[in-house]
Amino acid sequence: MTADEAVPTDLGRLWRIPAPAKLGRRAELDVDTVVRTAVELADRDGLDEVTLPKVAAALGFTKMALYRYVGSKNELFELMSDLALGPAPEITTEPGRWREGLRRWADALRAGFAEHPWVPQLPITGPPRGPHAIGWLDAGLRTLAATGLDWGTKLGIVMLVSMHVRQSSLLTQQLTDGRQGTGLDEAQVNANYGRALAELVDPGRFPEVAQLLAAPVFQTPPESPDDADYVFGLDLILNGVAAEIA
Repeated sequence: MTADEAVPTDLGRLWRIPAPAKLGRRAELDVDTVVRTAVELADRDGLDEVTLPKVAAALGFTKMALYRYVGSKNELFELMSDLALGPAPEITTEPGRWREGLRRWADALRAGFAEHPWVPQLPITGPPRGPHAIGWLDAGLRTLAATGLDWGTKLGIVMLVSMHVRQSSLLTQQLTDGRQGTGLDEAQVNANYGRALAELVDPGRFPEVAQLLAAPVFQTPPESPDDADYVFGLDLILNGVAAEIA
């Protein structure tokens, strides 16, 4: 299959549909080489360091030479995201075990974000389009196949879980970055926060927050503080799905 007018150029590159052959010297680059180089830059130096000039320089080419393989920075980001997350996990569950399947799907997505922390930072410019992104969507929908829910509800659930994983991963990254150089873990930071604010918060003005700061939540750290908010939020979502199914 080759790209034609029925397939937009950027979508053709995302699915690696060969462009019509041109006469002349064989191309020295390809989409995969450009995108893999960009992913390596992001993994090593962070998303801010991924620009078309820097990717071109890493490959030994000019910026203009890249436009044959990627049309814009936003297109490059979409290509990078699809490549970095890779194929979706194979999740097989028995009917009625949708909760287990959806949790495994969410955990796998979170692991992918942990391996490539820049992925949750990418702008969302539209629905999933790449082959790997479509594979992840399909895997999520399959966990709900036997629930009897309609397509709109199933899609909404998968997107809600995806957004929760994305946001919780981003929050974990930002909190980790904020602790750099302090020598403190998250539990210690939370405990210090609770003690400091307890001295400043007037119960007459902020009665609920004052009671919160006096509660054990900041004095008794969870067993896995980095995952606590993620697990709590996911459990709430899955409980809501169970109520919708019922």
